[in-house]
Amino acid sequence: MPAQVRASTPKAPVAVYPMPPVTAPPCDQAEASTVATLVLQDGSSYQGISFGAETKSISGECVFQTGMVGYPESLTDPSYRGQILVLTFPLVGNYGVPSRETMDPLLKDLPKHFESNEIHIAGLIVGQYSQDFSHYLAASSLGAWLKEFNVPAIYGIDTRAMTKKIRSQGVMLGKILFPTAIVGPTIIPADEEWMAAYQNVDYVDPNARNLVAEVSLKEPKIYSPEPATAVLGPNGKPLRILAVDVGMKFNQIRCFVARGVEVKVVPWDYDFNADTDYDGLFISNGPGDPTMTKVTIAHLTKALQIARTPIFGICLGHQLLALASGATTKKMKFGNRGHNIPCTDMISGRCYISSQNHGYAVDVATLPENFMELFVNANDGSNEGIMHKSLPIFSVQFHPESTPGPRDTEYLFDVFIKAVDDFRKTGTLKAITMPGGTKEVAAALNPRVSVRKVLVLGSGGLSIGQAGEFDYSGSQAIKALKEEGIYTVLINPNIATIQTSKGLADKVYFLPVTPEFVRKVILREKPDGIYVTFGGQTALSVGIKMKDEFAGLGVRVLGTPIETIIATEDREIFAQRMLSIGEKYFHFLERIHKPGGIRFAP
Repeated sequence: MPAQVRASTPKAPVAVYPMPPVTAPPCDQAEASTVATLVLQDGSSYQGISFGAETKSISGECVFQTGMVGYPESLTDPSYRGQILVLTFPLVGNYGVPSRETMDPLLKDLPKHFESNEIHIAGLIVGQYSQDFSHYLAASSLGAWLKEFNVPAIYGIDTRAMTKKIRSQGVMLGKILFPTAIVGPTIIPADEEWMAAYQNVDYVDPNARNLVAEVSLKEPKIYSPEPATAVLGPNGKPLRILAVDVGMKFNQIRCFVARGVEVKVVPWDYDFNADTDYDGLFISNGPGDPTMTKVTIAHLTKALQIARTPIFGICLGHQLLALASGATTKKMKFGNRGHNIPCTDMISGRCYISSQNHGYAVDVATLPENFMELFVNANDGSNEGIMHKSLPIFSVQFHPESTPGPRDTEYLFDVFIKAVDDFRKTGTLKAITMPGGTKEVAAALNPRVSVRKVLVLGSGGLSIGQAGEFDYSGSQAIKALKEEGIYTVLINPNIATIQTSKGLADKVYFLPVTPEFVRKVILREKPDGIYVTFGGQTALSVGIKMKDEFAGLGVRVLGTPIETIIATEDREIFAQRMLSIGEKYFHFLERIHKPGGIRFAP
């Protein structure tokens, strides 16, 4: 044997133990905390501190969601049925949970602050849980609410590491195990030595069962608008939308009824082709693998052939509509779950920020000839919407009803209702009309700026309202500019920022962000354009002070115009602008401090 080759010596197998919690329970906590363990199908395991129900070990599909707020709405979204949800935002629970008894004033018997009548997740994983909560709507803690619905939850997990694992390996099955001393004997033999003290359970894939049948309502129910706001058809009755509940969020009902439309919500397996008493067909969001909902797909296939009314689908409804048209769906690596996901309208070219929650997507390459792609995910290129080329039939993957998330695309309910109203008045079915014009018109109105070199005013020193936030936005702007092949010059005196990292901007000037130094850099570098909106208040102020100089220096202000910045910073001008578009605004009152009086913040 060659001398440099060392003979191997058999070693005893090394025991694999879970990663310990990354945080500790509060020091003043009266009762001892239970340590539960999250076990993933790849063999990794993580201990955490329990703050939810402690009645049994559970299993489900482990997914992550990037929303910063909105857990009361998210946890009651039926689309999360059977999933162990990892919230990436580091602090959760600080605003508690609203009252479960407060009913929606519009829908009467539905809760005002939730998206269904129960929590649908199998379990919750967070980084840091706030035992204390404060919010004017809060009626209880998050932990107390989870216990009401027998849902386990643990904190002290490194959710950043968990998210990176899921992004790289894909969603995977997981289980939350509790000690046998708390929940009783084990269900199956332990997989590892350390599991002997825990109640072990099998991995269960929720997508292998018909989750839609579990969450759909059992009997049809009608929700009517206020008579004063009702949109009436030719027969004098309110327009009626038949909504197929395949996991419907309550805010979809609110969005219809608030617009004066009557909604008849029916179970997932309801034969809506045998029902002729409605003006438009809507397919809701919902959980799981769309191919499991075969009865609904069959009904939709027939509805497309009959083409009797306009059709609109959201999320799972989008996937079911695509399957009914002859297209296919596919499971995504880790899905899209969050409240800030960009989607591009393929007709107008406009990009919208959307709320999303799905693990499957439509394969746009399999769409039939009479359908076209309507929206595309600007991050990963996946399909986000389809529309029929000649009939008022369309659907979107994202959630225009939001709750939680942005309401940028809520106008799609108006698009659908208009299509229904037009059909009832004319008797003619024609393709929907999307607002915003076409890409060609938009390009003509807003021609693309041609620049070769751009100056970015950076975030500067650390202070409230800038640096951290604008360091992120500025670094993303620099990345985007470089992707376009534009030479970037950055002025930022703060070396402790991502913006100033080597290899990001093409050239960095570690100088104060002031008119004097900005002017000198412009004269030296001769950029074509300048961004003043990625450096916080300091950069904005410099932009305002130099607004009359930029043209003479041969520099074009890119992004938000200086006039708009001035309008948003001047309270009187801003108030007038809000009035001009009918938006509410705060009234500003001048308070004079008198001796002996109480000083109020302006």
